[in-house]
Amino acid sequence: MTASSPSATRPRASRARLVILALLTLGTMINYLDRTVISVAAPLMTKELGLSAAVMGIVFSAFSWTYAAAQIPGGVFLDRVGVRLTYFLSITLWSGFTMLQGLVTGLPSLILYRLGLGVAEAPCFPSNSRILSTWFPQQERARATGVYSVGQYFGLAFLSPVLFWISGAFGWRALFLIVGAIGIVFGLIWFVSYRDPHDSKSANQAELDYIAAGGGLAPKGERTKFAWSHIGFLLRQRQIVGASIGQFAGNSTLVFFLTWFPTYLATERHMGWLKVGIYAVLPFIAASVGVVVGGLISDILLKRTGSANLARKLPIISGLLLASTIVVANFVSSDKLVIAVMSVAFFGQGMVNLGWTLITDVAPKKLIGLTGGVFNLCANLAGIITPIVVGFIVAATGSFFYALAFIGVIALIGALSYIFVVGDVRRVEFEGE
Repeated sequence: MTASSPSATRPRASRARLVILALLTLGTMINYLDRTVISVAAPLMTKELGLSAAVMGIVFSAFSWTYAAAQIPGGVFLDRVGVRLTYFLSITLWSGFTMLQGLVTGLPSLILYRLGLGVAEAPCFPSNSRILSTWFPQQERARATGVYSVGQYFGLAFLSPVLFWISGAFGWRALFLIVGAIGIVFGLIWFVSYRDPHDSKSANQAELDYIAAGGGLAPKGERTKFAWSHIGFLLRQRQIVGASIGQFAGNSTLVFFLTWFPTYLATERHMGWLKVGIYAVLPFIAASVGVVVGGLISDILLKRTGSANLARKLPIISGLLLASTIVVANFVSSDKLVIAVMSVAFFGQGMVNLGWTLITDVAPKKLIGLTGGVFNLCANLAGIITPIVVGFIVAATGSFFYALAFIGVIALIGALSYIFVVGDVRRVEFEGE
């Protein structure tokens, strides 16, 4: 008899983390669908409720007020309660507020429910960051981020025809009710299906060892108690500050496409609404591709060079530089060229989503939720500032020329932040660890 080799007797690692990634992708898609479905309902809603364009601008912005303000409290709640319950409560509450928007009778209730939606959605991306940190080794995180981030664009890019059909066939109120109900069902599926790695019955020891070897798995023990000094500590870390500035820059491009882009095509480029509907889809498809490409490039670079600095920062910087090319649209006359320019810029913005992978790599293990909250707060200030700045520029000049210049300059500032501020991509050591 001959002894079996260790490799022959070692059980093959399970791939339970891929099921977790599928849940994250669906959750992210529903998250963005619920916050942006109002843009599909807006034409019919404004007529029925008698809302002007200026008032709808306030309604669009209201979500970002509470979404940004609730980032740090949401991160604290996540660190104290854990990701399974936090995500479940977040999903079911935001889906409930989505359904309530289908029952509004006027402006006050609409704004109230938009504010509630912002609070409820706040813990989503900090939760995603924690899940990536615990379930995925470092060498897989960029691709995982790319996969779930596609959900940000998939809903509007590929489901728009279905959403417009629902709105036209059953009314704008039915749109909110149907989308919200889907979210509540998913919340129940999440609560039943999700477990942290050590509690999972689907992940075998070989998979847990593989994840741990790559820097994953959450530390066991007492939950971290919040202290205001934790925020001060995080804001003294150049990696977190630099990445937050970069993410704000990337989000400024994203917010432009989510809010002003259709108006730009209709008023600045004088496209008919049917043409706007067709052309507006293309940059979202490009952004979806950019998210995946950025993640693949990052993980390939990490595998070949072993340098997290190169693997994480190079794709993000490249993406921000591509996003800055949005200003080129000011100097072309062809509609097809304009959409090509916008698609390149939004492709670059998709690559910037890799910032979530970087922040997962550098966040202190016991403050991942709070770090994600601080990071996402800075990033989503763009949701408040960018629509207002663009609106004032367009109102003052009657043109989007300087508005696109503003978006381009902000993208360049983000690239400079990653070059000169972020520094080494390494996990920050927290005194309490």
